[in-house]
Amino acid sequence: MAAEAEDAAAASVVGKSVMVVGIDDSEHSFYALQWTLLHFFSPAAGSSSPFKLVVVSAKPTPTSVIGLAGPGAADVLPFVESDLRKISLRVIEKAKEMCTSHSVADVEFEVVEGDARNVLCEAVEKHHAEILVVGSHGYGAIKRAVLGSVSDYCAHHAHCTVMIVKKPKPKH
Repeated sequence: MAAEAEDAAAASVVGKSVMVVGIDDSEHSFYALQWTLLHFFSPAAGSSSPFKLVVVSAKPTPTSVIGLAGPGAADVLPFVESDLRKISLRVIEKAKEMCTSHSVADVEFEVVEGDARNVLCEAVEKHHAEILVVGSHGYGAIKRAVLGSVSDYCAHHAHCTVMIVKKPKPKH
């Protein structure tokens, strides 16, 4: 708790608000990060951004991926864990490259294990973020109801402004 208070105090001393961007291995989340970098962190946006950027990636638990039931599940768990770790590292590396290419230095990267909905809302609280940015997969109502929507959940539960960035559909 003391470390969180120090982080918030450090951010306020510098005078920068915190912006959290949630990413996963989808093109939609990388589009949201790219859009955010272009509109809030590019030299064209101003001399320097008023935000400190925190990029958060939620790593699912191995049991959430394969389920708990079935013979041999325990044997598969270490392989699933290894794959999830590799995917998370790739996601963060790509995000780092994107931030570097936009000359964004005031940025933190985090990989947190858990459901993306909870991880992002907790990151908002931890960093005292003013804005949470998430991408949108553009699911229809039925698919969103069945699968659940991270952006919808965050829009209703995060204690800050939530910006949902949709990738434009190609025009025919």
